[in-house]
Amino acid sequence: MEKRLNRSDLIFSLAFLLMLVIAVGAFFYGVKVGTDRVESKYAAPNEPEPTAPVMPNAYQQQDLVSFYHTVFLPYREFQNDWFDAQRKWLSDSTLDRAGYLDQLKKSAMKQYDAIKKVSVSNSSPLLVDAQTSYLKSLKLFSDSFSDLAKNANNLSADAFIQEVNANAYYKEGRIQALTGQGNYYDSMLKWAAMIDTDLPAEYESPDILSIAKWKQLPLIIKIKVSADYLSTQSEMKEFSPQDLTAKIDDFINSGQAEKRKLKSFSAIAELLTSTDGVRNGDFLQMKSRFYENEQLPQLPFFFSDN
Repeated sequence: MEKRLNRSDLIFSLAFLLMLVIAVGAFFYGVKVGTDRVESKYAAPNEPEPTAPVMPNAYQQQDLVSFYHTVFLPYREFQNDWFDAQRKWLSDSTLDRAGYLDQLKKSAMKQYDAIKKVSVSNSSPLLVDAQTSYLKSLKLFSDSFSDLAKNANNLSADAFIQEVNANAYYKEGRIQALTGQGNYYDSMLKWAAMIDTDLPAEYESPDILSIAKWKQLPLIIKIKVSADYLSTQSEMKEFSPQDLTAKIDDFINSGQAEKRKLKSFSAIAELLTSTDGVRNGDFLQMKSRFYENEQLPQLPFFFSDN
C-alpha cells in the first residue's frame, strides 16, 4: 500500500522546490551581471576620450599687454643698448669696446632679474615659453660678453663684430631671442583666432609662399610668417616682424617684385633684410595705407611709436 504524504511533508517539498528555483535564478542573474560588468570594463577603452576644453582665460588681450610691458619691453631695452653699442663702435674705432661689453653685461643681467620676477599665467603656455627663451637669451648674451671682452680692443670694429657673431654663447642667445619673439607672435594669433573664428589658431609657414598666396593672408598671419622667417634665418634686427610685413607689402604694391621677377615671400624678405631695406617703425608709417581695417591686439607697437 502506497504511503501518502502528510501535510507537513507536502509543505516541506514545495518549500524546497521554491528555494531551488530561487537559487538557480539568482545564479544565472549573477552570471549575467558579472558578464555585463566585464564587457563594460573592457569596452570602455575603445570609446573616444572626451576632448579637454580650451581654457577660457588663455591668450586674453590683457595677458598679451601685460607680457609686452613686463617681459618684451625690458628685453627690448637691452636689445636697443646692444644695437646702439654696435653703431657707436662702427662710427668711432677709438672707443673702449671692452668697457662697453661690461656695461652691456650689466644691462643684460638687470633685465634678466626684472623678467625673472614676472609671473606669466600657465593658461597661456606660449607666453610662458617666450619668457623662458628671453631669460635664456639674456643669460647667454651676458656670458658671451664676458668671453669676448678680453679681445674686444685688439681688432677693428668690423672684425670684432664678426667675432661676436661667431661666438657660441652669442649665437645661442640670438636663437633663444628669436624663439621668444616667435612664441609671442604665435600667442597673438591664438588671441586673434578667439576673436575671429574664421582664423586658424595655428599656421605653419610653407617652405615656398607665393606672392599670390601671401596677398590673401590676413595681417596677423602675415606678421607670424615674418616672425617665422626671422627665426629661421637667425636674423636678430632692430625692426619687428610687422615692419618686415609692411615693407614686403609696399614692395609688392609698388611693382618692385614684378619688376625684379621675384615670385615668393622668402625671395623678397631675403632681398630686403640683406640690403637693410627694412627700418624700425615701417609698419606704423604704412599702417593707414595697407591695414586700416585689420584687427590687431591693442599692443603699443601696433598703435604708437613705443
